[in-house]
Amino acid sequence: MEISNKVKEILKITHIKKPKDLKLYELALTHSSFNADAKTIHQDYERLEYIGDAVLGFIVADLIFQIHPEMDQGMMSKLRSFLVQSKALANYARKIELSKYVIAGHSIDVDKIAKSDKILEDVFEALIGAIYLDQGLKKVSSYIRGFFYNDIKFAKADQLTDFKTRLQEEMQSEHRDSVTYRLVKEEGPGHEKTFIVDVVFNETVLATGSGKSKKEAEQNAAQNALKKKAVK
Repeated sequence: MEISNKVKEILKITHIKKPKDLKLYELALTHSSFNADAKTIHQDYERLEYIGDAVLGFIVADLIFQIHPEMDQGMMSKLRSFLVQSKALANYARKIELSKYVIAGHSIDVDKIAKSDKILEDVFEALIGAIYLDQGLKKVSSYIRGFFYNDIKFAKADQLTDFKTRLQEEMQSEHRDSVTYRLVKEEGPGHEKTFIVDVVFNETVLATGSGKSKKEAEQNAAQNALKKKAVK
């Protein structure tokens, strides 16, 4: 699919009838690998991802505040973290088949993009950034609400305690000491890294986890440690 057609399709998906700056949407879809194939240097989605991440965090926080007046500050923070984690954003991107519209170099095909939580998360945030800059806060708020409203409204308390917090609380209640996380290694190219992390207690490795970011790897390591504790 040509670049111009990808942008047109994205405008349909996002229900934007009168874009002011088409270049923003093209940038939101452009992966850094595209520069390797292009004869001239193009920008990619990284700057838009930055602003999109900030806008997304603010709007999700506002929705939580409005929908759940019964929640205290701690619970609202946990819910926001749960909703904007890498895996969740990647799954929102999959709902609109965003991988089909990413502009990438020949080294990365559509299947690889579709399987990459990191790329999908980044492009989703970049698209949010593009909509905000092009259409303003009201439009981007409406778009984000369409993804998040039901997940916020029907969120359950047992979803919100992240595995790292649960493990920390359990270990401190039993031993009054904390666990630490140690990065073991990084695998893969820069745009598709996998992080391997150990969760350690008193120099003993409790479990190991992997993920597309250090935070995700730490969460998976904590989850694996909790599973081992449950078996014992």
